[in-house]
Amino acid sequence: MTTKRKIQNPLALAVLACLTEHPMHPYEIATTLRERGKDQSIKLNFGALYTVVEALQRHGLISARESEREGRRPERTVYRLTRAGRIELIDWLSELISKPVKEYTQFEAGLSLIPVLPPEDAVVLLEQRCTHLEMEIEQQRSFLQRVVQRGISRLNLIESEYLLALYEAELAWARQFAEAIRSGTLEGLTEWMTFSRATGSQEYEESQQKEEPNEGKN
Repeated sequence: MTTKRKIQNPLALAVLACLTEHPMHPYEIATTLRERGKDQSIKLNFGALYTVVEALQRHGLISARESEREGRRPERTVYRLTRAGRIELIDWLSELISKPVKEYTQFEAGLSLIPVLPPEDAVVLLEQRCTHLEMEIEQQRSFLQRVVQRGISRLNLIESEYLLALYEAELAWARQFAEAIRSGTLEGLTEWMTFSRATGSQEYEESQQKEEPNEGKN
């Protein structure tokens, strides 16, 4: 069972992780996360970041250490990780790594309702998705190749490697599903086609009924 935490936003976890290195102000946290590509895995914007920082401080997971000023820039508050924050970080991260949880993805939602579409349309759409996935895979591979050449270790790229594996697995599955529809080997395809024809016919009849009154007035 997933722990009910006071702060649920994964950005809070990233803030806590950054502060294990040394105290930072929010701008430095954001810069650090972007420089390391963590904004590809965790949604990051300054408005949400400051909200998260305030919440972490309110719950005693971080504390303001000092304010600093660079030139004419406004003062920036530097935050440090508290003991409670370190405990929360390790516990939260351990849970994320060790316990699979149900995640409601948009693609899964679409698949659950795919019988609404005619099978032939579904095949076209799946093929389009495969094309997009192929592009994403190529971009991800190119990215990994570039950063490896810059000497970045695999450990610091592990989330990108995981994302690539997900794309590749989804591409293989989508191709197989599309082929099963196309070849007629998908179990339940006959019922799907019957349902599609029936609902399509119903829509046509309803559209005709709406047009008839207008035709009578002319």
